[in-house]
Amino acid sequence: MKVASVVWLFLFLQTSAFPSYLLNTFSQQRSAEAAHQKLSCPFAGTKRDELSKRQAPGVTPPFDANLQYVSTSGAHTFEPPSGDDQRGPCPGLNAMANHGYMPRNGVGTLTDFIDGTAAVFGMGTDLSSFLAVYGAVFDGDLTKYSIGGPVNGLLNLGGLLGAPQGLSGSHNKYEGDVSPTRGDLYQYGNDYLLQLSQFAALYDLGQQNGDNVDLDVLTNYRATRFQESVSRNPYFFNAPFSGVLASPAAWSFIYRFMANKSEEHPEGKLTGDVLKSFYAVSGGEPSGEEFSYSPGHERIPENWYKRHPVDSYTIPYLSADTLSMALQHPEFLSVGGNTGTVNTFTGIDPENLTEGVFNAQTLLQGNNALCFGFQAGLQEAPDILSGLFTDIDPAMDKLGAAVSKATDGLGCPELNAINKGQFGKYPGWTRLRSDGTYS
Repeated sequence: MKVASVVWLFLFLQTSAFPSYLLNTFSQQRSAEAAHQKLSCPFAGTKRDELSKRQAPGVTPPFDANLQYVSTSGAHTFEPPSGDDQRGPCPGLNAMANHGYMPRNGVGTLTDFIDGTAAVFGMGTDLSSFLAVYGAVFDGDLTKYSIGGPVNGLLNLGGLLGAPQGLSGSHNKYEGDVSPTRGDLYQYGNDYLLQLSQFAALYDLGQQNGDNVDLDVLTNYRATRFQESVSRNPYFFNAPFSGVLASPAAWSFIYRFMANKSEEHPEGKLTGDVLKSFYAVSGGEPSGEEFSYSPGHERIPENWYKRHPVDSYTIPYLSADTLSMALQHPEFLSVGGNTGTVNTFTGIDPENLTEGVFNAQTLLQGNNALCFGFQAGLQEAPDILSGLFTDIDPAMDKLGAAVSKATDGLGCPELNAINKGQFGKYPGWTRLRSDGTYS
């Protein structure tokens, strides 16, 4: 164990400097020149001195109030959902809908999600494009999807077997166990409503950290939540995509997107008040009242500023955050779960799962964790999609193109298959229906 820790520390130090911080997230098999060309692509037309200001260890991003201010007035005045409006497990998307940065009914097209996440949070188009397609494939009709539950009237592309279930019905497809504030599906019967005990624990950790929920706070709390799932949820399953890729995104997004940027804190500071606003929670400090949750009432705080345009959060950033968290807690990359009773977590050897393409050591190198998540998600997709479509080919074509584009430039080892037979011992996988509920 001590030897492994030294290896992880060495790998971390190798990726801690800038600009090598981002360059090293690309495959070491590529030349430095090729890696630089790939890095520059998402920022075509951006001056080199501006690129040097992008957020990275030891580098402070720029702050421009005019460029980063997010309006909450006029067309973007807060309006809570009503009637058949959909809200679901993602507080950021709920807030976008409540402020009109995507359709207020909670059903968006690919363009709605791509444009909205850029306008409100500063998400890079490479990342938002993939997530939009993934949501449309697994939770929608290939062209749009609901941020909440099922919506009638979506197109029947590819021969849908029923109404798409939306994000609220995407357990272990998109959303998964070990959520920061949502409960595990088997424990609570839903995975889209905030659990106040979890929110309060996160909030308190931020207060102990100088009223700032930063990545260290989130990483440590994620480790706590992981162990809670092991010890409380007999159906806990850490799936290849929802566990290895979507989970670190859900955790890192909290700080990377919700932290309020300012001249004093250009990298962002996520205070308790800002956290409560985005999570539709009231009470707590300084009022001393108990926390209260208003489902669907997530809102963008007043006087709130997003990431700078030259500091947009892209796939290389997510890869670096995923690796940083996994170096501290390698269990985050462990595909597997409980086998029907609590405290029975059994991991799958990644070398056996991927037929030798990845192993426990290489997953902690470069972009490999993200490469595995993207490609394993594609490999597990046919089993999931067969319960959603009569003909899975259009969905697979769309998803395959999105994975190919997302991994372009990451230097990913090619993963052509995973041994899904090893999932048979996990009821969190075998007993999950296509509508996101357990049998």
